[in-house]
Amino acid sequence: MNLSSTYRKVFLDPLVDNNPITLQVLGLCSALAVTSQLLPAIIMSIAVIAVLAFANVAVSLLRHVMPRSIRLIIEVTLIASAVIVVDEFLKAFFPEVSTVLSVFVGLIITNCIVLARVETFAMHNNSFSSLLDGIANGLGYSWILLTVASLRELFGSGSLLGYSVLPMAEAGGWYEPNQLMLLTPSAFFIIAGLIWLIRTVRPAAIDQNVVTSASNAEPNQDGN
Repeated sequence: MNLSSTYRKVFLDPLVDNNPITLQVLGLCSALAVTSQLLPAIIMSIAVIAVLAFANVAVSLLRHVMPRSIRLIIEVTLIASAVIVVDEFLKAFFPEVSTVLSVFVGLIITNCIVLARVETFAMHNNSFSSLLDGIANGLGYSWILLTVASLRELFGSGSLLGYSVLPMAEAGGWYEPNQLMLLTPSAFFIIAGLIWLIRTVRPAAIDQNVVTSASNAEPNQDGN
């Protein structure tokens, strides 16, 4: 496999075939907690992508000098530093969204996706591969998050990003909102439906998931 094919695989696999939510079943807490409306989900998605990209690149650059006995402490410290910057940025420029997201931005520190990627991928690959992997896993996480949030807000409130899409019955329209979609269990149902759909359409991804996860550490293209 040539270098460009390797990079393409690193970037494309997390979008569907090795998606962190539907295949690896990681990062479910935020997928359930911040998806009642689309805007908080968009902000959370951007935050996770930024943290993943930074943490992956930072760990990749430092992997040869980190003592293995304390590498997890260093990795968590790097992740926490990125999360603090993102959190302070949101408080300064998007205070209302920051209030809605509440503690969930801070909980990116404990998001299994982030720690899993820095430990299993960034520790074994060069900075460019790690950057691609961080962005790709962030995007794979994000499209699930945004799909869930779009469906919940659309059918729960008849709107998207606060703009009315379905004419509400209380305003003389025809749509009666589904109150279940505003409750957290609805996110479980939607994610379960997405998992079923992806695994039905791409059954090979199920068998390849373990192989792909193991091979993520193989490229080891030292470019630093």
